[in-house]
Amino acid sequence: MVIKKIKAFFDLEASGGIVLALAAIAAMIIANTPFNTWYVDFINAPVVIQIGDFEIAKDAQHWINDGLMAVFFFLVGLELKREVLIGELSNLKQIILPAGAAVGGMIAPAIVYVLFNYQNPEYLRGWAIPAATDIAFALGILSLLGNRVPNALKIFLVSIAIFDDIGAILIIALFYTSDLSMFSLGVAGICLPILYLLNRRNVTSITPYLLVGIIMWIAVLKSGVHATLAGVLLALFIPLFDRTDPEHSPLEELEHDLQDTVSYGILPLFAFANAGISLEGAGFAELFHSVPLGIAAGLFIGKQAGIMFMCWLIFKVGLSTMPKGVNYKQIYGAALLCGVGFTMSLFIGGLAFGGATPLFDERLGIIMGSIVSGIAGYIMLKVTLKDEVSSSSVDLTRQ
Repeated sequence: MVIKKIKAFFDLEASGGIVLALAAIAAMIIANTPFNTWYVDFINAPVVIQIGDFEIAKDAQHWINDGLMAVFFFLVGLELKREVLIGELSNLKQIILPAGAAVGGMIAPAIVYVLFNYQNPEYLRGWAIPAATDIAFALGILSLLGNRVPNALKIFLVSIAIFDDIGAILIIALFYTSDLSMFSLGVAGICLPILYLLNRRNVTSITPYLLVGIIMWIAVLKSGVHATLAGVLLALFIPLFDRTDPEHSPLEELEHDLQDTVSYGILPLFAFANAGISLEGAGFAELFHSVPLGIAAGLFIGKQAGIMFMCWLIFKVGLSTMPKGVNYKQIYGAALLCGVGFTMSLFIGGLAFGGATPLFDERLGIIMGSIVSGIAGYIMLKVTLKDEVSSSSVDLTRQ
């Protein structure tokens, strides 16, 4: 009976978002109890890999953020490649609306954040934090509404999140890099033609790709560019189809194999390691500092404003039409859900500020903005959606 209930839970569309939320809540509770010492010891525990003179020495939190999250970005890269080649992003007419909405949903939050923090150049490093959308949370909230949600609205939300991922990857690559090591970049560059040859020779075994990918990850880690980008680059070379067996898709098989590991393992562990905000001694000065306030306002106000403006503009000039079975109120509800920026916002926040400072903790703004956006989006869609869309609704997620 218990096993059946557990299986039923993991079959739920919202299960990934629920596990992610529970991990974040657990971290926040532990960080504000006497167990905080244990929590701090855990994330700061040194982990060293050494072979001769070669050494990678980081604490547990950095291994999670730089190592395990590379697997998450690898999965994102696989999903992006599949969607572009055979999915919802393979048709230009289908991508104009979500692509435009995603661009607006990245620019407007950044502008809102800058308005709060333009007087301090150091704080401006966080401009990209509210630009991201957490698809696991957003889809989890949407799934709570059941079969009342039109399939076109799910496609719209998922597509925005995909373009958000692309934007976040570009932002990390362009704006959040440290001093570059040209030697390490050269090693990483040598890996790319090797991966290309593997792909061109129709090598469908994943092992050679992973071996080269690990070398590339180490090189990127040492180069000063964020190591997670190696995951995205590796994904681009995984074959979508086996040219000798069109029914066999190495990419889709790998994507399927990684989905549960990422959803129920890596992302919750990332949330646990990064959401442990201690409120000890926190007062109004910390809670209402311009950085967390700018992030919260960017997620809640900037996201919805940017997405809705771009949708209106695209409809106005005739580049695209309203998705079938969807109206402006439902688009607005989805735009609100896009303000749930948890995972990627925490990730970029760590790159921008390296965690809490004596003056502010950017994670407070991420959590405040995400909670308000999630609640507002759920209420808006619950009010505007009909009782039922269709008994033949297709479940469209990123699974």
